[in-house]
Amino acid sequence: MNVTADNSATPWVETDRATWLASRVKQRSYADEVLSRIELLGYRFDVQEYGQLDYSGEHFPLLALKSRDWSDEFPTMLVTGGVHGYETSGVQGALDFLDQRAESYAGFVNLLVVPCVSPWAYERVQRWNAEALDPNRSFTGQGGTQEAAALMRLLAPLQGRVLVHIDLHETTDSDETEFRPALAARDGKEYVPGEIPDGFYLCGDAQNPQLAFQNAVNAAVAEVTHIAPSDAKGEIIGSPVVAPGVILYDYKALGLCAGMTDARFTTTTEVYPDSPRATPEICNAAQVAAVCAAIDFALRHEGSTP
Repeated sequence: MNVTADNSATPWVETDRATWLASRVKQRSYADEVLSRIELLGYRFDVQEYGQLDYSGEHFPLLALKSRDWSDEFPTMLVTGGVHGYETSGVQGALDFLDQRAESYAGFVNLLVVPCVSPWAYERVQRWNAEALDPNRSFTGQGGTQEAAALMRLLAPLQGRVLVHIDLHETTDSDETEFRPALAARDGKEYVPGEIPDGFYLCGDAQNPQLAFQNAVNAAVAEVTHIAPSDAKGEIIGSPVVAPGVILYDYKALGLCAGMTDARFTTTTEVYPDSPRATPEICNAAQVAAVCAAIDFALRHEGSTP
């Protein structure tokens, strides 16, 4: 397998993918760390199995949690985590939101929370799924991965009814030490090193920036952890900073999870767990703060002109 990303590299073939897959070792348990928490939350929320992943004899139920008092009269708020399985606080932060804060929205909001979109990758602390594909570049058409396709089927009946979609992610040092070099090697491209920002930031939608919304989320998170500064070029991970701690991607063009609905308010959180100023608890709390701020802002501005 060619793992050196340079100008002479060639894209992986199936034997390379098989070699990569064979070296992915299970490091933690989806059942113990995620399903067990969902089981406890099932006494307070409706749990729906919206699909199942099957990889080489391993089976992973895909679960979503919903408000018990779901009503067509309420706005719907969508929270997704674990689209990239290695981004731990996206998963645990979503579960913490359900456990600690979600019930305060009962009676006037429909909550739909999908804590772990990519459980195979969660167990192996990986960005890609078992097919060496990035689920967060596959939310196009009917879904380019099993993970995306299942989630898109779940959301299909809610198109046009989602007010907020917040997708919980992390930016980690391993993005530069493992995942971006692996991507370059897989695709036969040159690896150009990047810079990892120290702090929390948001990635909004270039087609629907909603900067006041992004700023409100960052303001809430700033009470929990620090916001990432721009680099010397005025960028974060190679994209221009359009507001403090905010960059923009074209969600739909890139096939990002946060672009799968037509929600008015959308954002992708990026927690930095490798900061010396961060702890797992702080990272999870930052995700919870972001979710609450996103919902609160949307409720205050629901009836305003877009």
